[in-house]
Amino acid sequence: MQMGTVCVGTHRDETRQRVKFTDDRVCKSHLLDCCPHDILAGTRMDLGECTKIHDLALRADYEIASKERDLFFELDAMDHLESFIAECDRRTELAKKRLAETQEEISAEVSAKAEKVHELNEEIGKLLAKAEQLGAEGNVDESQKILMEVEKVRAKKKEAEEEYRNSMPASSFQQQKLRVCEVCSAYLGLHDNDRRLADHFGGKLHLGFIQIREKLDQLRKTVAEKQEKRNQDRLRRREEREREERLSRRSGSRTRDRRRSRSRDRRRRRSRSTSRERRKSSRSRSRDRHRRHRSRSRSHSRGHRRASRDRSSKYKFSRERTSREESWERGRSERGATDWRLESANGKAASRRSEEKEAGEI
Repeated sequence: MQMGTVCVGTHRDETRQRVKFTDDRVCKSHLLDCCPHDILAGTRMDLGECTKIHDLALRADYEIASKERDLFFELDAMDHLESFIAECDRRTELAKKRLAETQEEISAEVSAKAEKVHELNEEIGKLLAKAEQLGAEGNVDESQKILMEVEKVRAKKKEAEEEYRNSMPASSFQQQKLRVCEVCSAYLGLHDNDRRLADHFGGKLHLGFIQIREKLDQLRKTVAEKQEKRNQDRLRRREEREREERLSRRSGSRTRDRRRSRSRDRRRRRSRSTSRERRKSSRSRSRDRHRRHRSRSRSHSRGHRRASRDRSSKYKFSRERTSREESWERGRSERGATDWRLESANGKAASRRSEEKEAGEI
């Protein structure tokens, strides 16, 4: 099995086991039923097989999954169709340029009249194609109404062709004037009959390009709406995230405030506890100092009293001694001369005895 083909039979089962519809190898335009390779198959602009996998089973899987979630495959399909249509428009411009080079120049007035004929031809072709389609579907009444409109447009076309013929020489009028279809890049003749116009505008090629262009317009609109929705969702999520961050900051601030308050309370409790301990310790030290001071005071008082007693006894003894001395002095003064005379006599007697003793010895 080659890539780009529609898988059938056992090969399809094997492919489904190997590849999911989300795989990059799967054609997203095929999943959305707008791949130009499928639409233009069998026309003169058949593009051949797509380079990516086409599988109707994968399309069914995608349709089921897309109901549950947005896969946004429209963007890939839009890029694919834009690239294809851009190439088609480029070919159209090249075809117009070649026609301008090969066909003889005509005035702007004649060119406008020729363009009017081409427009009426296009309208006739579209009406005929639509009438044939309605007839094939069995809607005969609507088909007959459209054919009546075709007759009116044919009358307008005849008048436009007459004006165009009268505006230029007969030799030039007989020359086939071509026009490039703006939809499918095919060449249209100014003098094409109704059958040729109906075949072109009702043909698979032209209708296929119409389908591709309409699908591209639809994809652009869908992608724009989804992108706008995504932008709004992204903006809403960002606002919610910012609101959550603000709430988180506020909550964090309150938490920090509570934490700080608890910390301050703990510090205050510790401070009060430390103060109490200090006061207790201070009181204890004060009591100890007071006890030591009292002990020293008592010791000092005892020593002082002892010293006082000693001083009192010394003073008493000194007073007594002084009193005795004074008494003795008074007694001595009272004994006075008597004692002195006695002592003088005794002294003289002793002196005579001493002298007598010395003389005797001699």
